[in-house]
Amino acid sequence: MIADRQNKPLRENHSLVDSGDHKVSLLVVEDDQNISTAISEYFSRAGYSVKTVEDGLAGVKAALDDRPDAVVLDLMLPKMDGLAVCKELREKISYLPILMLTAKDDVVDKVLGLEMGADDYITKPFSLRELEARIKTVLRRTHNAAAAADGLNNEAPIVRGKLRIDAEKREVSIGDREVELTPKEFDLLKLFASNPGRVFPRKYLLEKIWDYSYEGYDRTIDSHINRLRAKIEDNPENPQMVLTVWGIGYKFSDEH
Repeated sequence: MIADRQNKPLRENHSLVDSGDHKVSLLVVEDDQNISTAISEYFSRAGYSVKTVEDGLAGVKAALDDRPDAVVLDLMLPKMDGLAVCKELREKISYLPILMLTAKDDVVDKVLGLEMGADDYITKPFSLRELEARIKTVLRRTHNAAAAADGLNNEAPIVRGKLRIDAEKREVSIGDREVELTPKEFDLLKLFASNPGRVFPRKYLLEKIWDYSYEGYDRTIDSHINRLRAKIEDNPENPQMVLTVWGIGYKFSDEH
């Protein structure tokens, strides 16, 4: 199920979040031993610290006990499937990059993975070099988000009526109430609130927030918007901040 097991790792900088002697740690949750071994051998040669587990429950425990820098997560797993694992990890570890493996070239599976909080997906059979490139991309995104949270970007808070977005700390509040958002929900809200009145087509949002340019993923955007509204709107059925522009996409109200 792996297209290029013998390929050498990419020769670029392997550890995007390295500091000193730190190795990027990779947790592989995969019940196919051949695939798991191939990934482990490849990334170990590339300088990563790799841990492998064979079922979903063990994957959750391994990630929570010793948080990795990134997770490669199979969709079909014993004891607890990849979607459930992804959802639980995303709820408990905000900045954990998750790349999902799926044996099916099926839009439904990919959309469900993204809805549950996966940062990216790759379909079996896959190239190990492509997997490495995808992991580097999600690590880079997470590293940039963490830098913002540490106050390195020096962004002023965004205030729209009762809504306050602290981009440096990645914190959101509505009046005195703090709002817990997933990374994608935060990125969407920040984009909207930074550009009140601007209409964002779904295709643009996929490319901007998810780095996808494929058609057929409207459900992913809509699901995230629905969850975002449930967290920030007084009445999600009658939203006053994140508005639908029928047939096109979404915008943030310019009345706030």
